[in-house]
Amino acid sequence: MKQSHYDYLVVGAGISSAVFVHEAAKLGKSCLIIDRRDHIAGNIYTEEVEGINVHRYGAHIFHTSLRPVWDYVNQFAEFNNYVNSPVAVYKDELYNLPFNMNTFSKMWGIRTPAEAVEIIERQKAEAAELIGNGEPANLEEQALSLIGRDVYVKLVKGYTEKQWGRSCTELPADIIKRLPVRLTYDNNYFNDRWQGVPMGGYTTMVRRMFGDAEIQLSTEYREFKEQNPDIADRTIYCGPIDEYFDFKLGTLEYRSLRFETETVECENWQGNAVVNYTEREVPYTRIIEHKHFEKQESPVSVITREYPADWKPGDEPYYPINDERNSKLYAEYEQLAKQEGNVVFAGRLGGYKYYDMDKAIDAAFDLVKDELGIDLRA
Repeated sequence: MKQSHYDYLVVGAGISSAVFVHEAAKLGKSCLIIDRRDHIAGNIYTEEVEGINVHRYGAHIFHTSLRPVWDYVNQFAEFNNYVNSPVAVYKDELYNLPFNMNTFSKMWGIRTPAEAVEIIERQKAEAAELIGNGEPANLEEQALSLIGRDVYVKLVKGYTEKQWGRSCTELPADIIKRLPVRLTYDNNYFNDRWQGVPMGGYTTMVRRMFGDAEIQLSTEYREFKEQNPDIADRTIYCGPIDEYFDFKLGTLEYRSLRFETETVECENWQGNAVVNYTEREVPYTRIIEHKHFEKQESPVSVITREYPADWKPGDEPYYPINDERNSKLYAEYEQLAKQEGNVVFAGRLGGYKYYDMDKAIDAAFDLVKDELGIDLRA
C-alpha cells in the first residue's frame, strides 16, 4: 500500500466500484480497491487469447436506453456497432431469437404476422382450456398461456429447466412476467436505443475508469480488514452482504455458472457470437464464439460452453434466487447493514440483485449522489 490511510476502502473491482472511484478521485478523495480475484472488472472481465478478447464469465453486450449512462461509458471506451442476434438450436432445427417472424416462419412455414397471431392465439386458447379459469400455477402454465405450446416446448422449456435446475412445473409462475413476441423480421435481441461492445475489451474500459487509484488483487476482505482495521474512513462494500455479516442470519442462495473455454483450429466455428441450446438433454445452455463480438481476425477461434450450476457457499454467485425465503432473509440483512455507520453496501452482491450492466451503472450513480453529492444524471 502506498498510504497508511485512505478516504475509502472499496471492496470489489467491478463496474459499480469503478464508477464510484472515478468520481471520488475527481473530488480528490483517496481510494484503495481490493478484490479477491486476480483481476479487475468483475464478471465483465475480458482477456486476450490468440488476439481475441475473451469474455471469461460469459457474453456481455452493453445495451441501454438511459442516455446519461450511455454518455458516461463513452468517456472510457469507443463502442462498436455490435447487435445481439442470438440463434437457438433445438434438436436439428435452428431458430432466430428473440421470438419474431423469422422464428415463426421457420417453425410453422408461414410468412405473415396475421398467420403467426392466428397460430399463437389458438395455442394460447388450448392452454387456457387445460389450465382452467384459475391463475397459472407454475412456470409451465404461465409460459403456455403467454406463447403457446410449440414455442414453449422448443425454445423455452429445456433452456429454463437447465438455468434453474428444476422442472418448469416446479418453478413459480412469476419467474416469467412476459414473453415478448415480435411480429417483424427483426433479429435484434434488445429493444434499447444503444448497444455495442467496447473496442479493446471491458477490462481496458474499467482500467481507464479506475485511473491511478491503487488496487490490491487476490485479497480477501475479512483478512485484510483484520490486519488493517483503520485503513479508511469509510468502506464501499460490493461483496456478498451475508458474507460480510459472517452468514449469522443464514445464507442467501444463488444459481451459478461453469465455463469451458477452448481454442479451436478454425477461423469461424459457429458463425455467430451466441448460439443457445434449448434441449434439456444438452448440458450447456449456450456456446459463445468470442471473436464475433468485435469482428476480430485470427486464424483460430475461441469458444466457451456455458453450463448452469447449483451453487454452494464458496462458489461464484451469479443469479440471486429472489424467492420468498431469500427476499425475507435479505431484508433482515438490509436492516443490519443500516446499522453499519461507515459501511455502504452496493453492487449486485451488496444489494442481492441481478443487474444488467447499464442498471448497475445507474445504481452506482445513486451511490455517487448519496455519498459524494455529485448528480451524474444532470
